[in-house]
Amino acid sequence: MSHLDKFDCAILTALQSDATLSIAGLAEKVGLSSTPCWKRVKRLEEDGYIEHRVTLVNRHKVGLPVTVFVSIRTSEHDEKWLQRFAAAVVALPEVLEFHRMSGDVDYLLKVVTTDIGGYDRFYKKLIASTAHLTGVSSAFSMEQIKYSTALPLELIARDLPA
Repeated sequence: MSHLDKFDCAILTALQSDATLSIAGLAEKVGLSSTPCWKRVKRLEEDGYIEHRVTLVNRHKVGLPVTVFVSIRTSEHDEKWLQRFAAAVVALPEVLEFHRMSGDVDYLLKVVTTDIGGYDRFYKKLIASTAHLTGVSSAFSMEQIKYSTALPLELIARDLPA
C-alpha cells in the first residue's frame, strides 16, 4: 500500500467507474499529462493493484435474475478435503463468490441462476460434487438494494501522500 499516492488513488477511482477511459481522458480527469498517467496505469497493473478490466453484464437482461446466498457447514476441516471441495465449487459456473467464513457458517456462496428450477439443478450439482456437508442453507435475494464493484478508495485516500 505504501506505493500508492493520491494520483494513483484518483486513477483507480476513475477506472472503477469507467475502465474504457482513454489515457488522455483519464489523465485529464485526474490532473496529469498523458505520459505520466500511462506510466502510473502500467505500474498499477504490474504491481497488481489493477487485476482485470471487465464489462459488467446486466444479469436480468441476460436471464439470470435470481441471486441466492448459500451457507454451508461441514465437519471436515482438513487441507485435503478443502482442496477437493474448493475445486468442486470453483468449477460451478453459477458461483460468483466463494468465501470461507468465521462463525457458525463455514462457507458462503453467492450464486446466480435463471429461476428456482435453475437453483435446484445447481443444488443437486453442488451436493453431488462435494461430500461431508453437514448443512446447506439457501437464502434467496428478494431485492438488490445496492450493488457496486467499486472499492471505497476514499477511505484510504485521505492518508496517502500527495
